[in-house]
Amino acid sequence: MCDREMGPELRNASSEAVSLDGTTSAFSQMEHNIVAGYLIAACVISLSSNLVVLIMFVKFKELRNATNAIIINLAFTDVGVAGIGYPMSAASDLHGSWKFGYTGCQIYAALNIFFGMASIGLLTVVAIDRYISICRPDIGQKMTTRSYTLLIVAAWLNAVFWSSMPIVGWAGYAPDPTGATCTINWRKNDASFISYTMAVISVNFIVPLSVMFYCYYSVSVTIRRYKASNCLDSINIDWSDQMDVTKMSIVMIVMFLVAWSPYSIVCLWASFSDPKKIPAPMAIIAPLFAKSSTFYNPCIYVIANKKFRRAIIGMLRCQTRQRITISNQVPMTVSQSPLNQ
Repeated sequence: MCDREMGPELRNASSEAVSLDGTTSAFSQMEHNIVAGYLIAACVISLSSNLVVLIMFVKFKELRNATNAIIINLAFTDVGVAGIGYPMSAASDLHGSWKFGYTGCQIYAALNIFFGMASIGLLTVVAIDRYISICRPDIGQKMTTRSYTLLIVAAWLNAVFWSSMPIVGWAGYAPDPTGATCTINWRKNDASFISYTMAVISVNFIVPLSVMFYCYYSVSVTIRRYKASNCLDSINIDWSDQMDVTKMSIVMIVMFLVAWSPYSIVCLWASFSDPKKIPAPMAIIAPLFAKSSTFYNPCIYVIANKKFRRAIIGMLRCQTRQRITISNQVPMTVSQSPLNQ
């Protein structure tokens, strides 16, 4: 009776979640719940693994060098996404639509873009560090803590600029087709969105990748040249350690590319074609994929870097010895109590 009296608009609103901008979600509640489960699991894994990485830097002095200072900053970007982005997205998916209002949408989207831009900036700094350390040791010897600090700060400031532009009017932030998360409003592909997207992809994707390619290509050429001339041992460089760090850096950059390429494709598609033709699953999977680097980066640190592995093993052995010591302590019986003597 009531259903017959309700208009089709009201019936649709009652059966589908309505997003912040008034559009219905492209996902069913079951699909929202699946995404929420993924986000909660990713949050727990990412926070715990990145906190372990940060604790290792505090505990082990051998990990405190210029290159690893950049890695620490990368870990902070991962913690930022996992600690802020994942919980807000998960809560909204469980709710079926964005539940933190317009201001929350702007903050959430800006922080996710901010941490993403900071990550690629810091990975570029890692590539520059590898190039200087291996190809130009004459410059590397002149690099100071202040030099590395300036490079790291530049990466963060670049991220601040690009993440704040949509807030002040260059493009904009809005809920995505699922209605449960916020990102750059690629459904409104006007001149502002297109110019912002092209600028971001150029400055924060093409240029960094070009720098990384040049740096790592130069590193590979330099190492091959030294190997061919059998003079690795005569150069005052710890080649085992340098190669270890370089391999770790390359894997991190490749995985970052894998993670962020789908999101870049979505933005380019929206810029040069009809955004409405972008499949809803692709629209939500692309940003989820982009955030996935937050929980595989710590695995790369440990697998590809022997110093991290030694630190992890040392920490585990220390905890094991502590547990054995505690378990070997004989509990005091009633007859041994000082009160009975």
